[in-house]
Formats: sequence, C-alpha cells, structure tokens
Amino acid sequence: MSAPSSAPANKPKAASRPKPLFRYADGPVPNSLAMTYSLFGYVLGIGLLFAESWLLKAAGTLLLAHAMIIGAYLMHEFAHGTIFSKPAHNARAGAVFSWMTGGCYAGFQDLRHKHMRHHVDRADVLTFDSKQFINSLPAWARKIILALEWAYIPAVELLLHGYVILLPFLESSDKQRARRPAVAATLALRVAAFALLGWLSPVALGLYAVAWLLMITVLRFTDAYQHTYDAFAVLEDGDIPADKLRDRAYEQQNTFSNLVSLRWPMLNLLVLNFTYHNAHHEKPVAPWYRLPKLHSELYTDGYRQVVPMKELVGSFHRYRLRRVTDDDYGHFGEGPGRAEGFYGAVGVSFLTAV
Repeated sequence: MSAPSSAPANKPKAASRPKPLFRYADGPVPNSLAMTYSLFGYVLGIGLLFAESWLLKAAGTLLLAHAMIIGAYLMHEFAHGTIFSKPAHNARAGAVFSWMTGGCYAGFQDLRHKHMRHHVDRADVLTFDSKQFINSLPAWARKIILALEWAYIPAVELLLHGYVILLPFLESSDKQRARRPAVAATLALRVAAFALLGWLSPVALGLYAVAWLLMITVLRFTDAYQHTYDAFAVLEDGDIPADKLRDRAYEQQNTFSNLVSLRWPMLNLLVLNFTYHNAHHEKPVAPWYRLPKLHSELYTDGYRQVVPMKELVGSFHRYRLRRVTDDDYGHFGEGPGRAEGFYGAVGVSFLTAV
C-alpha cells in the first residue's frame, strides 16, 4: 500500500507577479518627471499664449515649443520600449504624445516600424523621396520651397507631414484604404481644435504655429547631423540593396553624437539626451537618463564621432538649401573645421512614417 501524499489535493497555482509599470527599477522618477514636464508645459504654454503681456506670450511660446520637443523625444523612448514594461502601455503613451507633436496622422506602430528599420537596416529607409520630388517640380514651385527653407521655414517637413495625411487617399492598397477613416477623423478633430483656438485668439493660434515650427527646427537640426547613412526610397516593407556591409562598425562610423555641450553635460537634457546618439545605437534599449553614463563608459573624450552643436551651427545655416536638393550629406573631415563641408540630412524625422 502506498503512503498517502502529503501535498494538498487541489493546491492553487502560484499567481504570477504582475509586471511593474516602468520597465526599469530606476525609471519611475526620471520618466515621471519628463512626462509631467512635457504635458504640464504643453497646457501651461498654451495658457500663456492668451496672456496680455507679450513677455508672457513669448515665454509661453518657448515653453510650448520645449514641451513638444521633450514630447517628441519621449515618443522615441516609447518606440524603443524603454519607459513602460508592457508594449501596450508604450504604444498608448506614444499615441498621446503623437497628438501633442503632430505625428498623429500615422499610427504609432507605423512610426515605430519606420524607426526600427532605421536601426535594423542601418540606413535611412524612406517611402517618399523628398529630394527627388522637389527636384522634379516646376521651377516656380521649387523656388517657393527653397525660399521657405532659406527663411528657416521647414518646408520639407511640412511636405512630409502633408504627405502622411494624403497618402491613404492617394493609394488604393487595403492598408491605406483602411486608414482613411482614422486620418479623416484625426484631421477633422485637429482642424476643429485649431479653429477654436483661432476663434478665441488669432494671436494665440499664430504663436502656437511658431512653437510647433520651433520644435520641428530643433528636431531637424539634431537629426541632420546624427548619421551619414545611405538613404533608400523603397516601399513600406521593401528590401534595401545589399551592396555593402552595414555592420556595427559601419553603424558607429556613420553615427555622430552632436552634443549640446561637452562642458555642461546637463544641457543635453534639453533634448532628453537624444544627442548621445552613438551610445543609443550601441545599446538601443538603454533609457534616455542612462545615456550620459553609457557614453562615458564606451567612448573617450576625443572620440571622433562626438561633434558639439556649436561646430554644426555654421553648416546648418550655410547649407540650408543644398541639404534640401543634394543627394549626399557632404563630407565630415578631421581636425579644426571638420564639419565645414558637412551638409547633413533632411526629411528623416521619426515624427513622419514615410
């Protein structure tokens, strides 16, 4: 006769521990502060646009622009899944901040997919070749775009955002047809919201536009000098030509850390440490608040790929038209004046899924 079992007959299974809200144990404080600043700054900034004092209006415009800048870089973190432990939470938060920054006409997963291709393919993968489009326009239309760019109005980014809105109505694929109701509803809601803002105060509406353009300009300046990757205009899921070895060495050699400041590293928080770009590409799952430490562990002070922004301002100004039409990014040299021939990229924002 066998001995009776000492184990309970119907022992319940141990309940699995729920995942923490934030992915990393050191993430709650920095991520909560960043998200709160962006959301609260957005609301307060809009409120200040209605102030009687032009000084307060100006402060509100700058605060609004910076809140959107941080919101855009938080979207980048959500795309990499570095903030919340569950992908669904990152996707929902990304969708919220995409409404703030104007990237909401494409689904967050489409934005994420485009950005992940940038990392996986080690290339700038585009579905809309803005340079080819601009160069193929009639002379008068091309001159208008170049005149806007000369005046520091980001016409290329405006074109890309417009293309994202129009794409579902220009193409007849099943995916694009399915997107039409969501894009139309999003456009209607945003037009209504801006119409209300303009009805309450035309000045506030104009200053909101200024703040958004400031955000786009900061993002495009940062994006312009972070890579000298090959750019490919292919279909959404199309393959890029395998004509060279795009390995990790290629990735690092064609990636730049355009730091806001070497002397005062805290200033890089103005762009949520996005400028520590070599460290980000070496370890894409590292959250934004760990990047300065990771950068210092990986690279020496004289690392060639570290290019302070002050060295790039001249090139950004000098080549603001050439960058829009030329097929290459120029040349990054050695020693003093190494960035003088560096045109930079254009139209590679992660806010547009094209």
